[in-house]
Amino acid sequence: MNKNHELDFERKNRIGIAESIFCQNKSLNQIIDILKDLNKKETTLFTRLEENKYKKLPIKIKKIFKYDKESKTAIYGKPPEFNNTKKIALISAGTSDVSCLMEAKYTLLCSGYSTETFVDVGVAGLWRLQKHIKKICTFDIVIVAAGMDGALVSVIGGLIPNPIIAIPTSTGYGVSNKGETALNAMLASCAPGISVVNIDNGYGAACAAIRILNNGR
Repeated sequence: MNKNHELDFERKNRIGIAESIFCQNKSLNQIIDILKDLNKKETTLFTRLEENKYKKLPIKIKKIFKYDKESKTAIYGKPPEFNNTKKIALISAGTSDVSCLMEAKYTLLCSGYSTETFVDVGVAGLWRLQKHIKKICTFDIVIVAAGMDGALVSVIGGLIPNPIIAIPTSTGYGVSNKGETALNAMLASCAPGISVVNIDNGYGAACAAIRILNNGR
């Protein structure tokens, strides 16, 4: 029987980012078939892997699979070596936005980059951000996740010189419209030079950061 997948083992050599496996809408059997083709000596990231699918995986696979329920990510294979010379700050407006940051965190971890997380520093209480701002300025790149009005990104963009990658999240009521309001607000921000990824796309934000950092090597 022909395989229903074709893995891109040369992607890391080509663009500096290894292929990851997007598990949403994949069946359990499809995920298992992909795992059979992977080398456990290499690091492979799985994203949007629901816990119920992870629990059904064979025990021998789960032994070399590091799963994080909050981000719905899993790392298969050899643990990566950290590049300790570069660090990325992960910032969320609220705790409801953390799952996107964790997706970014594990994506960066797979490429050997360390992170530090600053949670619940949204504009409803600016003093929470102010007490961290000096430390945030010491990071090479800052990733900010915010839902509702997405205002945190503009505030940070007006306070620090660092490259900023914004993640609009689907957090919020009514006219927050599942993240579209935050997305539009970030795209319309008056703080110059902010990069914006798609709604809830922590993986994309991390990959943007990796491209920037790889270019500086």
